[in-house]
Amino acid sequence: MHFSLGSLPRLARAGFVLARAGVFSDIDPALLPPAARLPLALAKLLSRGVATPGLANLPGAIGRLGPSYVKLGQFLATRPDVVGADVVRHLELLQDRMAPFPREVAVKTIEDAFGQPIKNIFVEFGEPVAAASIAQVHKARVKDGDGLRDVAVKVLRPGVERRFRRDLDDMYFAARLAERWLYDAKRLKPVEVVDTLARTVKMEMDFRLEAAAASEFAENVARDPDFRVPSVDWERTEKEVLTLEWINGTPLSDVAALAEKGYDLPALGKAVIQSFLRHAMRDGFFHADMHQGNLFADADGRLTAVDFGIMGRLGFNERRFLAEILYGFIMRDYRRVAEVHFEAGYVPRVHKVEDFAQAIRAIGEPIHSRTADQISMAKLLTLLFEITGLFDMKTRTELVLLQKTMVVVEGVGRTLDPKLDMWSTSEPVVRAWIEENLGPLGKLQDAGRAASTLARFAANLPVALVRAENIVLRLEAMAEDGFELSESAVEKIGDAEARGARMGHVALWLIAALLLLFLFR
Repeated sequence: MHFSLGSLPRLARAGFVLARAGVFSDIDPALLPPAARLPLALAKLLSRGVATPGLANLPGAIGRLGPSYVKLGQFLATRPDVVGADVVRHLELLQDRMAPFPREVAVKTIEDAFGQPIKNIFVEFGEPVAAASIAQVHKARVKDGDGLRDVAVKVLRPGVERRFRRDLDDMYFAARLAERWLYDAKRLKPVEVVDTLARTVKMEMDFRLEAAAASEFAENVARDPDFRVPSVDWERTEKEVLTLEWINGTPLSDVAALAEKGYDLPALGKAVIQSFLRHAMRDGFFHADMHQGNLFADADGRLTAVDFGIMGRLGFNERRFLAEILYGFIMRDYRRVAEVHFEAGYVPRVHKVEDFAQAIRAIGEPIHSRTADQISMAKLLTLLFEITGLFDMKTRTELVLLQKTMVVVEGVGRTLDPKLDMWSTSEPVVRAWIEENLGPLGKLQDAGRAASTLARFAANLPVALVRAENIVLRLEAMAEDGFELSESAVEKIGDAEARGARMGHVALWLIAALLLLFLFR
């Protein structure tokens, strides 16, 4: 287990900030293993001076811990399977807003990235207009063959990579400690959670990758009449700098301004829902941070999206799964919904389709007894994932991200139109996808894909047979001669196990001691 002396005081400080906010006050110690009860008791002791301890203080406490923890909180808000629905509701309130850094610092970052003075890159470069944990945005102007045009320039926050690396090391240490000493933590796989966060942050901090995502997304929606994506200025984009077309539009967060300017709010709400479903099912590539602040209405009434740091992908099977379960609920065909889960391999065959269909009916029937504007598709998917947990369905990260994004998208749609009918709005998109991909045309496409797969397999068959023969020969040799570890390897394994056990004990007591120091200093 990797160990850094600096991790302990930093983790203790994080625990102290959270404890002082009282976010641990509602945890029942009986639900925790003995090793975690002492730190919990100290945390509750620290929260005694808080007027209203509880999870409501969680967003503010995480905000005080800095940008890495804000990102962790936002990421965990997409994983109700890990932190629970109550925690997710409070993490959703996290605002990734930071104080801007000076324009001069942004200028230096840009000049270092391009190796030339900023006047050679931008005709004008203004003050920051928005600032977050990883970057901030400036309005600028460029001159090219089309004349002068406005652009949005996203600049990486100085020192953010080093800060994130350090904080991620701390999170890895805490995750490995939890997996070693907390039995339930092994099921939740905290190290894998930090792995996913690390990959996400690494991609978010390379703006060339965000530019590529924006470019792919723009190609996908090029023919959509009600949705557009700003174009990428590749000539002025580097790892630390992203330049996009400037969007002149009204943010969907300002409903009053939209109404004042005469926009059709119900039509915008409908476009938000249908666009998201179209991207997810038709393209398998969707904007996974589609909140009001990232959506604008342009002069022609089209939706325009910004900020492509977090995108979601779905394979064909996942898209079919989404389309068929939504359509099954719309048509009240619960057996078909159950069959789709089994066909996708999400639910083990030890369970019966009939039993699973019965459980799904318990979700679907109450929905059909309500008026259309009271039906929440996002809540439907949340309940569905809860039911599937009872049938040993393993967490599918891509589906959890999809469900989480749908919660946000549905909220945006309902803000614009409180009477939004989710089912009638979704039905045309879902039906069209099913007819195209699962109807007669879809069967022909499936046959074509199968023929292509068989052709590739036939072409690779000789090589595969040679590899299989080599593997068999090696296994036979191992069976005859045995498999041995060198003495040094055995000693290293023993030393690593002993060292890990010692460090786990030491770390738990040091964290408790540091919390006491914070308490009585």
